[in-house]
Amino acid sequence: MRELLDHGLTFTRPVTFLVGENGSGKSTLVEAFAEAYGLDAHGGRAGRKYGNARPKTPLGEVLRLESTAEGSRMRGGSRSRQKGYFLRAETAFGFMEVVSGMRGYWDEDTSEMSHGEGFLTVFSAMFNEPGLYLMDEPEAALSFTSCMRLVALMHQLGQSGAQVICATHSPLLAATPGADIIEIGDFGSQRSSWNQLGVVASWQRFLNDPEFFLRHITD
Repeated sequence: MRELLDHGLTFTRPVTFLVGENGSGKSTLVEAFAEAYGLDAHGGRAGRKYGNARPKTPLGEVLRLESTAEGSRMRGGSRSRQKGYFLRAETAFGFMEVVSGMRGYWDEDTSEMSHGEGFLTVFSAMFNEPGLYLMDEPEAALSFTSCMRLVALMHQLGQSGAQVICATHSPLLAATPGADIIEIGDFGSQRSSWNQLGVVASWQRFLNDPEFFLRHITD
């Protein structure tokens, strides 16, 4: 995180993925981006507060975002002009039950859906215009087919003028066409191509010969 504070981080493409192992800090970064932008750290849409009294994280407290001219107008305008959403997998299910049916959200009752269907309902209703969209491991509730639908949505959002930042373990999501990939680890952060990612190499080896991996933990 010191590297980020000292040197900053520039998002050069509409869709960016933060990829790394558990504990690498990618979720911490996404949360800090949300706090710096003014989104609720528990998740939710821009321009709204949901009674989260928790203080900002140390990184979120000091992080400052530089926006494009349009982004600055959006952030500095009325709440109705602020566009964006933070979907945090670990808090999303409870949050969806609270706001389902409320004005400005979605009409469907997500409590009657599977978690994956609920996520897709949120994506379809809330991720549909230029703004800042943050996601923390959205693949947690999604099947392969649903991940493909999310890839299509993120690609469309990027083309619309939105900025999408997603922390993920998913090689499928990270393959979104035209996306920037930043790998996070003990080394700090570095930009990477999809086929250079460690998680991609691991999945390729596993799918080619799952028995090679599994016999070491089952024997």
